[in-house]
Amino acid sequence: MSEEDERRTDAKVSPHQFSQDLGAVQDGGLHRYLGEVGKRISTVSHRPQMPYSFRALNANYVNAYTFPGGAMGITRGILVELDDEAQLAALLGHEAGHVNARHAAQRQGQSMIAQVAVAGLNIATSDSRWGSLVALGSQLGASALLSSYSRDNEREADALGQEYMVRAGYPAHGMVQLHELLIRQEKSEPGLLQTMFATHPMSRERRDTARHLADTQYYDSQKRNPQRERFMDNTAGLRRLKPTIDDLKQGESRMAKKNLQQAQESFQSALRRSPEDYAANLRMAQCLQARGQGSEALRYAENACRIYPQEAQAHKMAGVLALEQRDPARAYQRFDQFDRLLPGDPGTTFLKGVAQEGLGNRQAAANLYGQYLRQERQGNASQYAANRLQSWGYLK
Repeated sequence: MSEEDERRTDAKVSPHQFSQDLGAVQDGGLHRYLGEVGKRISTVSHRPQMPYSFRALNANYVNAYTFPGGAMGITRGILVELDDEAQLAALLGHEAGHVNARHAAQRQGQSMIAQVAVAGLNIATSDSRWGSLVALGSQLGASALLSSYSRDNEREADALGQEYMVRAGYPAHGMVQLHELLIRQEKSEPGLLQTMFATHPMSRERRDTARHLADTQYYDSQKRNPQRERFMDNTAGLRRLKPTIDDLKQGESRMAKKNLQQAQESFQSALRRSPEDYAANLRMAQCLQARGQGSEALRYAENACRIYPQEAQAHKMAGVLALEQRDPARAYQRFDQFDRLLPGDPGTTFLKGVAQEGLGNRQAAANLYGQYLRQERQGNASQYAANRLQSWGYLK
């Protein structure tokens, strides 16, 4: 990939992944702080000209990642586990290492552009009027758009990240402490780190290498201030949510294991702590949908739309649930809002077609199905769209 390709891929793909991770945390002060620390790191990197950006995401799992042009996402799940700014600098430095060594470009490449709008749609068509469309709207899972790195890639990113954080004025031991934190997390909650280790293979060898460099090559950095107080001040609002985030992590883990009743209990606990938390409302909606409680699920999805109207996922979830409740007008409104916020998802085009069909607007539905088939030719959704167009005489 050329540098221009990296920038273009970054701009096209990263918004979809950030939305999959439930959008940026609604905390302007936190983002300004992340930007300040990130700029200190990126300015001393080998490719300071890249369009770096740094955002805290509402995802509860432990991870951080970057796209080829330097658009970085840091989940709130990992931010609440860090202890000081030096550890944050190590995390951002590591991701900058991937950008500067062009690992993200090598791994992600052009194939990511093709992947970005894949929607996993499960469709049954038993209803003779417009199809009983069940379990729609499940897009790519957390970090499915991200590349996985080899251990050699990770070693190189560690080395570059440690170099950058030291150049930026931080103690090199921040990288050691970051690795220690992740090793502890892996021991205590291995399932919750599955995604991170899929994209960032972890090992004690990496920690030991960072410690050796901190004690030798970067020995002079040992007495530098890790800026714990500044970190604590700037992350105070987020850290107050840690019990909520822990509840949500537990609920998501239970959902993955199909323990839906227990998952619902975890999400209820999160909502008691933080009734206006976007992620808690959306996860509860998803859990209730899985339990067949669509009407109640829609209430939580609509609440999530109200709490964070600029984030796309709740709109799609509400649209799916409205379809299940046989309310195509509300469904179309929600899908159209998703499309405005996050254009380029063929699955949403298909769902808008379903909603228009439900409203009796055959021409509008046919146009949307045709548009969908120009983008996607495989799978149940494509088969459904083609069958409808054939039955209406648009296809032979």
